[in-house]
Amino acid sequence: MLVKDCMTPSPLTILPETTHRQAAELMREHKVHHLPVVDKSGRLMGIVVEQDLLAAQPSPATTLSIYEIHGLLSKLQVREIMKRPVHTTTPNCPLEEAARLMLDEDIGCLPVVENEQVVGIITDTDIFRALVTMLGGGQSGARFTVQVADRPGILARLAQIVADAGGNIVSVISWRDAAGAAYITIKEQGADFARLKPGLEALDAELTDLQEKPTCLRQTYG
Repeated sequence: MLVKDCMTPSPLTILPETTHRQAAELMREHKVHHLPVVDKSGRLMGIVVEQDLLAAQPSPATTLSIYEIHGLLSKLQVREIMKRPVHTTTPNCPLEEAARLMLDEDIGCLPVVENEQVVGIITDTDIFRALVTMLGGGQSGARFTVQVADRPGILARLAQIVADAGGNIVSVISWRDAAGAAYITIKEQGADFARLKPGLEALDAELTDLQEKPTCLRQTYG
């Protein structure tokens, strides 16, 4: 999966002379939290995020009246509060590399630039949505995880076990824990669980998790 598969294309952008008040109204109206700042030729100059706008507002302890505050914010331009330089990515960047960059730089979005023009934006929410899709979240079927040795053929054997039980693989992912142990997690649909379970248990690998109907217990407090 590439950035272009998950990004929001043709994102809303603003000019450096856009005021704080205008930027805040755009975010509220379009339900976005990031606004790339471009010049009149479309070249990226900076980025404004919702926290920047909040940080630029007067403290609640201010003695200014509400009218004075509105007057100040209507004159404050985003060129004075935008972040720069801006970390960016490209449409053909692998999604996992864009996510790694966001983690490394502790940022919540990346403008997507091609031919010096902002053609999209990818956010942490887009990454979460892609993760749910890749892992088969919300789809019916069994889910299992196997700790595997570092040798060829194990994935093919797991696929055959699923097929023999009448199932079809929805998603598959390999990963390692903090100690370096390797795992494969598979989500499938259509398998006869009574046939799938013994097939997995007979495999010469450790079955660490097996759920016929995986779900997340939802609780609320307060």
